[in-house]
Amino acid sequence: MVVAVAIFTLLVGTTSSVFLSSIQNQKQSLATQEVLDQTSYLMEYMSRSLRMARKDIVGDCTGTAKLNYVFESQCLKFVNYNDECQQFCLEDTRIKDENGNYLTSANLQVSDFSVVLNGVIQPPVDYLQPRVTISFNVSGQEQTTAKIQTTISQRNLDVRK
Repeated sequence: MVVAVAIFTLLVGTTSSVFLSSIQNQKQSLATQEVLDQTSYLMEYMSRSLRMARKDIVGDCTGTAKLNYVFESQCLKFVNYNDECQQFCLEDTRIKDENGNYLTSANLQVSDFSVVLNGVIQPPVDYLQPRVTISFNVSGQEQTTAKIQTTISQRNLDVRK
């Protein structure tokens, strides 16, 4: 009887351990999937907008005439294809747009939001097609993290006007 109880206890203990481990792995997997899904959405949304940007001829949006993009005070500003001023800003730990809508959920924390601008220098002309390199770190639940970086070139040719 003692041997049967010992074997039963060993089987139940092993089964419980495997079950708890699989639950923990599932939580980690779901948290990673959430980080990847939201960062994928964020990068796709920002990329589409930046790809269709236009030169700010007057300088109302960027603050300087004939400038494509400007990054200051953790905000990336540009003129979109509808000739409206659009921006993406890091506020606390979340990215938001010009209307104040957050593009990331409260479950994610964005840090190290950085932008490198190429080909956006005003005269003398640098003869480079405007490009924006965006990178940031994202952390979510269950200690999941991701470092994301992408470079977007402007679709319309940057011709002198």
